[in-house]
Amino acid sequence: MTEAAALPGQPRGGVISGPATARAHCVLAPNPSPMTLDGTNTWIVAEPDSDLAVVIDPGPLDDAHLRAVIDAAERAGKRIAQTLLTHGHPDHAEGAARFAELTRTSVRALDPALRLGGEGLEAGDVITTGGLELRVVPTPGHTSDSLSFHLPADGAVLTGDTILGRGTTMVAHPDGRLGDYLDSLRRLRSLTVDDGVSTVLPGHGPVLNDAQGAVEFYLAHRAHRLAQVETAVEAGHRTPAEVVASVYADVDRSLWPAAELSVRAQLDYLGEHGLI
Repeated sequence: MTEAAALPGQPRGGVISGPATARAHCVLAPNPSPMTLDGTNTWIVAEPDSDLAVVIDPGPLDDAHLRAVIDAAERAGKRIAQTLLTHGHPDHAEGAARFAELTRTSVRALDPALRLGGEGLEAGDVITTGGLELRVVPTPGHTSDSLSFHLPADGAVLTGDTILGRGTTMVAHPDGRLGDYLDSLRRLRSLTVDDGVSTVLPGHGPVLNDAQGAVEFYLAHRAHRLAQVETAVEAGHRTPAEVVASVYADVDRSLWPAAELSVRAQLDYLGEHGLI
């Protein structure tokens, strides 16, 4: 067993940019950071025999990256016909308006404030551009507007920041809510159990070859963190900052501000359920 295979979700090794499945191609944005890992994964999705493509998450406002996405599609003989957003965080959506200008496409999103020149996205919608089938799956929790996209023909799901290719994601309190996030993870688990999804195409980090393993790891991680937060509160740590210092002591301090958002969401969840 390789080291990668031993990690949750069995992340693929090698270069992140390039073909990931028969229908999905990644163009990695040049915005690496502790929060964005290697950078934002911009996805080009299309039927192999179609000349039309859909782009998911153009990424940051970086003209070189946006043009690289267009170039990658054109090299594959595709014209970008539509732009979709998993959610509105700037590392995924800041470049969307400029990308729409360059490609003369609409931008579809759950949040009306992010839409440009077309209809939005809702749970149960099916994207059929160029014969492609992409099913919209509501996955709030990281943010209230988070969506995933089920690609049945490849047994894959594009998860934005709901599941990452490495590590775990934050619940961006107060917009993100932990109860919603846990429901979203269970919804993704049902795709792996009932709908044949085996591959995660994340918004950051490598492709995951074991979608069910990734979801189960995320659910177990959240349960473990909740128990830790509850224990910290019982030990007298009252403020979110105090809880972070106790529970996330082994985590890089540059990630503590994000951890505090998750802790606030966890405290709200525990309070709502009468656990603290």
